[in-house]
Amino acid sequence: MIISIHQPQYLPWLGYFSKIDRSDIFILLDNVQFKKNEWQNRNRIKTTEGWQWITVPVLHKFLQKISEVEINNTVQWGKKHLNALVTNYSKAPFYNEYIGFFEQTYAQGWEYLADINIHIIQYLVKALGISETELVLASKFESREGPTERLIDLCKQLGGDEYLSGKDGAKYMNLDEFEKEGIRVIFQDYKHPQYSQLFGSFEPYMSILDLLFNCGPESLSILRKGE
Repeated sequence: MIISIHQPQYLPWLGYFSKIDRSDIFILLDNVQFKKNEWQNRNRIKTTEGWQWITVPVLHKFLQKISEVEINNTVQWGKKHLNALVTNYSKAPFYNEYIGFFEQTYAQGWEYLADINIHIIQYLVKALGISETELVLASKFESREGPTERLIDLCKQLGGDEYLSGKDGAKYMNLDEFEKEGIRVIFQDYKHPQYSQLFGSFEPYMSILDLLFNCGPESLSILRKGE
């Protein structure tokens, strides 16, 4: 059984969903330290002037876990994000297929960052047609604090004998410990595929929304070309 583990990101890129697609169980690592200015509260979309960030404003305290991070709702960020999608994707071929979900999502009063991230990821998995992967929360399980120990504990509790790691996982994991526990580590090496986009030359590493709005039901087969 293949297990992969990753923090719940905001509007993740294609490689994130490739990991989900290749796994039997994907664990959303919601109980580790939040890292500001990474991918947990922001991502990139394509515009007429190149790519731009869309960022969820947060009320962040040092050493907070992702599940504890509150959204700064004194800012009308949801309206801003929806307007960014309307402005830049309303002419995309499959815009109407997906925009309704985001209209509803951004109209809700989200208190915690992890909650909206997980809500969107769950929707995007279904929208892509990934049906065989189970999504679970790391916070539902007991695990040790060390980076290697945490991953091993989660894999063992969920019956995983293969762990699908990001390409840089070897920089912080002790691979010998995985071997001792009978868990084979495999590394993702995702090659970003090209697809039809709006606004000129192809721009890789956008949010998965860029693929969905432009390619609709073909998105999963395109995503799999990078695996």
